[in-house]
Amino acid sequence: LTSGFFVGTLLCANWLPRSPTKHTVTTLHSDPCEAVYIIGCCVRNGRVDLFTLWTRVCVFQGSNFHASRREKYGNVFKTHLLGRPLIRVTGSENVHKILMGEHSLVTTQWPRSTRMLLGPTSLVNSVGDVHRHKRKVFAKLFSHDALQSYLPKIQQVIRDGIRDWSSSEEPIVVYQEAKKLTFRIAVRVLLGFQVSEEDLSLLSSNFEQLVANLFSLPLNLPFSGYRKVRRNHDNNNNNYNNKSSKIDNNNNKNALDILIESAREHGKELSMQELKESTVELIFAAFATTSSACTSLVLQLLQHPGVLEKLREELGHQGLVQEGCRCQETLRMDTIARLKYLDCVIKEVLRLLPPVSGGYRSALQTFELDGCQIPKGWSVLYSIRDTHDTAQVFQNVAAFDPDRFGEERDENKGGRFNYIPFGGGVRGCLGKELAKLVLKVLGVELAISSRFQLATRSPPRMQTVPVVHPVDGLRVRFCGLDSNHNQIRPSGSDPLLGSTV
Repeated sequence: LTSGFFVGTLLCANWLPRSPTKHTVTTLHSDPCEAVYIIGCCVRNGRVDLFTLWTRVCVFQGSNFHASRREKYGNVFKTHLLGRPLIRVTGSENVHKILMGEHSLVTTQWPRSTRMLLGPTSLVNSVGDVHRHKRKVFAKLFSHDALQSYLPKIQQVIRDGIRDWSSSEEPIVVYQEAKKLTFRIAVRVLLGFQVSEEDLSLLSSNFEQLVANLFSLPLNLPFSGYRKVRRNHDNNNNNYNNKSSKIDNNNNKNALDILIESAREHGKELSMQELKESTVELIFAAFATTSSACTSLVLQLLQHPGVLEKLREELGHQGLVQEGCRCQETLRMDTIARLKYLDCVIKEVLRLLPPVSGGYRSALQTFELDGCQIPKGWSVLYSIRDTHDTAQVFQNVAAFDPDRFGEERDENKGGRFNYIPFGGGVRGCLGKELAKLVLKVLGVELAISSRFQLATRSPPRMQTVPVVHPVDGLRVRFCGLDSNHNQIRPSGSDPLLGSTV
């Protein structure tokens, strides 16, 4: 999955006083504050103030903070990012112009730390013709045939994960387990690496550090997160040949096989450095944001048991379940394509809780947006979440309502850029079909093989940085189901707190 889906709010927002500025065409409303973004900390008056403002704004105010700024200053307004001008943009027409203006009006913008950690040859760091060519090479990784080749193993990883959750006597922290699940899919399914559970756990820990420091200050100083990530990154590269030599040799091609094949079809042999960076990029693509969406799916099914029951009815109508028994052991792409209500559920999860709140660009030239002049060189942040929340095509936007995407209502038919969980344009998420496939398989397996219940008195608050996730990770008890759809509860487990779905 590429930058369209991932770049957004891995940065946390806090606001400091600053004088407003006016511009030509019309007044560009200025939030009289300054946004200072660093993962895990904020800079104030040149000093690091760990978590203080970050916690106050991002945890306690959450998405309401940005909504209040939008209501006060409009759909296009100016703030600052690390002392540099930043334009925050909301609304389908405005976002349309930004996303379709890639390479002409705007270009992708990543911090120096991100460029250094992901590597100079990576897809997300490419621009212009190089980027276009790389997208053509990578596109084959997410073709229908490629997804079908991944599907059996994706289903097995998810099924094994849910079985482990159901056998636990303690509540499962869904967000943490979802990250383990998506990392296992990335390493063992996409890359085909055969690594032990111990090595997988170490790799996962190192990769979480990488994600956490993608937007850090790139200072190679003792005890800095950046230095630690660089050291782990170098160690992982040194072990690459050893790991890649232990590739699962079976009839199913993995993503690296397909990538090498696709590159050759386009007249290019990938260097070892390009393969290493592609490996990191593929894991990055399938990790943080997909686990966020998986967690949001579990949360919404918990809060809306009627939706889960309707999903189970669809599985029965499509012959996947009969009298509580699984009728089709292995899913196929054509089977999943027939699950229309499941598709609506996934779309609604991504509308209500898009894993990433927006994306960053840099203006290549001065241009006009919504009557405001955007100067060359300024940063632009387009908001995914705010655009979803303000799209007039959606009725009752705060409600979880999968039927809004059904054939009878089809609320999204009003415009292409009202619904943009995967970004759009030439930087739209290449791997969006893989992300949706993982979510759909998880939805099917949850509906068929388990019942689950919130293990806390009330649903947790949602935090929007670094990606959308519950503040407590979402504590849930899972129970397996027997052939009669009766719960199989681990011996010695405590009574559940609320109704079970």
